[in-house]
Amino acid sequence: MMEGVRERIVRVAVAAVAIALLLFAVPLAVIVRSALFDDERSELEAAALRGAVRIDPDFSRDEPVELPHNSDQQVGAYDVSSRLRFGLGPAIGDTIVRQAASGSVAEGQAGGELIVAVPVTSQEKVVGVVRAAQPVQVIWTRVVLAWLALTALAAAAFGVAVLVARRQARHLSAPLEALAKTSEQIAAGDLTVRAEPSGIPEIGRVAETHNAMVDKLDDMLERERHFTANASHQLRTPLTGLQLGLEAAQEQAARDAAFDLRPALQEANDQAEELHRTIDDLLQVARLPSDQWAAAEPVPLDDVLAETERRWHGPLAKLGRRLALRRPQEMATAKVPGRVVAQILDVLLDNASLHGSGAVTVTARDIGDAVAIDVADEGFLATPTTNLFTRERGTDSRHGIGLGLARSLAEACGGRLNVASEAPTTFSLVLPLNPDDDKTGA
Repeated sequence: MMEGVRERIVRVAVAAVAIALLLFAVPLAVIVRSALFDDERSELEAAALRGAVRIDPDFSRDEPVELPHNSDQQVGAYDVSSRLRFGLGPAIGDTIVRQAASGSVAEGQAGGELIVAVPVTSQEKVVGVVRAAQPVQVIWTRVVLAWLALTALAAAAFGVAVLVARRQARHLSAPLEALAKTSEQIAAGDLTVRAEPSGIPEIGRVAETHNAMVDKLDDMLERERHFTANASHQLRTPLTGLQLGLEAAQEQAARDAAFDLRPALQEANDQAEELHRTIDDLLQVARLPSDQWAAAEPVPLDDVLAETERRWHGPLAKLGRRLALRRPQEMATAKVPGRVVAQILDVLLDNASLHGSGAVTVTARDIGDAVAIDVADEGFLATPTTNLFTRERGTDSRHGIGLGLARSLAEACGGRLNVASEAPTTFSLVLPLNPDDDKTGA
């Protein structure tokens, strides 16, 4: 394909040069021909005039006269009766000689010669004519030689143009070839390669756009990989709870035929719905570019906290632990990215239920242009904070994937998630608020 591009560039450049040379050479050839004939005509007239001033007006004495001599020119003196008296030329003057005998310079072509005839006057009376002639073939030979020289120059210019066109074609196609090679590597699965910048602005913009496209593709694939890990972590707990609940109900029903399965089935249905919502939330987050998560479905903070309390009150109560929510009234209508914050709170509350102890408290605080949400329990951290947010499996700590996901979500929204206290364990989520948000609801 690149060879085709090169050849097309060369063909276009060569065609343009050929047309330019043709448009320039044809008029120039005509001008050269006219100029050479005009020059020869002027030389013949000058030779005839030089001969005229050397002639004695009295032709009757037949004294020899030295006329101008040239190997290609014939110069002869004629009397008024058109008879050759001195020099070279036809014995009887031609029509051009007779025209000059009338008193004016005459010129023209006759007998294959270019002729100029000049009258010789004495006392305002024509007493003779000097005729100068040059074979037309000689002039045409000069014209042809001049044309050949022009053709050689045109051929040289054409050759240089072809070389320049080929070099320019290579210069223009090289970045495209590199871009094609990069695209082939990307198509083969190597998303680390990027197109090199080009000195040609248009191709440079194509390379920049290509790199931006690959960056977005890489980001999308990375988000899909993260989604797989996140979904695995976020779904494992509710699936385990659903399975355990159904197994317990099944065992109880096997022991007691009168056991009512309806509460267990209702609980399983509620957990399935919650599972469905979790999958929905994860999919919504995964499909959005990370720079748009902060604007994803803004929801009043009070609604997010209320929904979180609804989801976690029962599971914590079953563990004999209390869930308390504290938020100032003026923060009720502050808008936050609902799905993202809900997932972060789920991770923090799941972490508190698995690794913490005692009551769990969720506190929302107004810190000016941001909102802070603290999730605290009455336990203490047994894992070093340096390893707490790393996404690793196979370690003694089971915090990694969940807390790593929560921190990634927080940072993608322009916020941060940190450990505020190790004893009691407190995680603090800080999220910036949109300046247009009205915290008071006024």
